[in-house]
Amino acid sequence: MGFDEELRKKTEEIEQIIMQYMPKEATFQKTVTDAMEYTMSAGGKRIRPMLMEETYRLFGGNGKVIEPFMAAMEMIHTYSLIHDDLPALDNDDYRRGRKTAHVVYGEAMAILAGDSLLNYAYETASKAYNEVEVAENMEDAEAVKKELQERRVVDRALAVLALKPGIYGMIGGQVADVELTGTRLTKEQLVYIYENKTGALIEASMTIGAILAGADEEQITKIAEVAYNIGMAFQIQDDILDEIATFEELGKPIHSDEESGKITYVTIHGIEEAKREVELLSNQAIHILEQMDGDCTFLKELTTYLIHRKN
Repeated sequence: MGFDEELRKKTEEIEQIIMQYMPKEATFQKTVTDAMEYTMSAGGKRIRPMLMEETYRLFGGNGKVIEPFMAAMEMIHTYSLIHDDLPALDNDDYRRGRKTAHVVYGEAMAILAGDSLLNYAYETASKAYNEVEVAENMEDAEAVKKELQERRVVDRALAVLALKPGIYGMIGGQVADVELTGTRLTKEQLVYIYENKTGALIEASMTIGAILAGADEEQITKIAEVAYNIGMAFQIQDDILDEIATFEELGKPIHSDEESGKITYVTIHGIEEAKREVELLSNQAIHILEQMDGDCTFLKELTTYLIHRKN
């Protein structure tokens, strides 16, 4: 099976996992659940849950405990996109080729849909405890020990899921992005925005995958380094695409960074230097992966794909 076919198959499988965790019933809150469904079903590459699952498999994970976290991560990512598109922030009318939530459902309901996805993400992630093997006999010391260990692993993964989207992660990066728009950014400021606004969820995804698979501390540190490089490369490639891609390719307005006065890696260094940096960061990620035990073939191909993506 070639990479493109494998990517398509994995994306479809992840889509099914994600959608099975979406709310099934609603009464007076139906409008907001419809808005949640509308944005979650708009497609997308599902890169974050894919990186999470592939990291989990890399370190030997083979259970279903990863699935609630995969769904939760995509909910958090989608909530951030809903809020990013709002008039108060990026004021975008299109996302993934469809009208954005605030255009379809109104600004108030879009805010609530984003809030709902964020809250529902943690409700969803907590279902991972259902996959923990419960000790049937409390006098069986080994069974009790195993259950406690599995619960502590889920606890640690939840802590990462709580930290990285917050003020010391994604939101922190977004705050800096909003406040510094229109100013001449230093390299330190630009790196802070990129490694948090975009990189934090990628780092969380791969770290959670490693934690749930039982990776040791050195392995978790290494995979976080891989995730950092992928996150930085991903955002710089976004900058490039904003300059050279078409609306049809991106499914959203082009040149939006320039029009909003944002300073990007491309603004400072130019497209050619940006392309070289994307390739360098991606190659560094691949180099670290190659030093790890386990089959990282698809992860390496996925990293390479992210360099050359058109949307």
